[in-house]
Amino acid sequence: MKELSIIILNYRQSGLVKYLLRRLVSDPPTNLDYEIIAVDNDSKDDIEEVVAKNSGPITLIKSKKNRGYASGNNLGIKKAQGKYILILNPDIVISGKDIEIMVEWLKNHPQVGMVGPKINNPDGTLQYSCLRFPDWRLPFFRRTFLGGTAAGKKWTDNYLMLDFDHQSDQAVDWLFGACLLARAEALKTIGLLDERYFLYMEDLDWCRRFWEKNWEVWYTAEATAIHFHHRQSAEGFVLIALFSRSARIHLTSWFKYFFKFLNKPNPRK
Repeated sequence: MKELSIIILNYRQSGLVKYLLRRLVSDPPTNLDYEIIAVDNDSKDDIEEVVAKNSGPITLIKSKKNRGYASGNNLGIKKAQGKYILILNPDIVISGKDIEIMVEWLKNHPQVGMVGPKINNPDGTLQYSCLRFPDWRLPFFRRTFLGGTAAGKKWTDNYLMLDFDHQSDQAVDWLFGACLLARAEALKTIGLLDERYFLYMEDLDWCRRFWEKNWEVWYTAEATAIHFHHRQSAEGFVLIALFSRSARIHLTSWFKYFFKFLNKPNPRK
């Protein structure tokens, strides 16, 4: 059994995957017995050539159809042999040392099922990658003019955990799915990512299920990653954003999440 499985999901981002694989091969987690699993969501790009040109323990899984983030990553999780499973978006940059820090962190905290690093923008500013569970007000305060009201700003500041300094370790409600390290043992009771979500909210859903099964979710500032992603679905007010496919998918996923957990209590209260 491997110590670590690194899963990278590609959908028409072979250039980013190429760069990420180069970084992992040139700056690997040398103190870990690891494997890399690249999953392709029917991109019809040059991902096979990209993987073939990289040395190292890399396996490519090809999906016959793009079924989204959850389904694609689940293909990798099912194949994974590691005690710890690291999900990396192609637009993440992380050093082998920081990966080792995250694995060691989980080893030292057996009650924790998932941990995420501090994530910075390319310019060094902080990305708010750990958040509190949202309620029904999320689409109104995040996607309409109501977000600019006093009530909207207060709600959003709490949601984004702006009261947290992000320079220390803390148990959190949920973490963005761009860089997540999960304990394989925990998945035996929690299950895989929910494939009813095509994109967005599956990380929120997953973290909530970790808490429901008494596995803690933590943010650690001891490890750092850089995220190049620009979240298009969060742009604009709701009536304008509805013309964006990514925004429509985001709203659809929100309603799926909301009704799934409508009558369930907050697992952290």
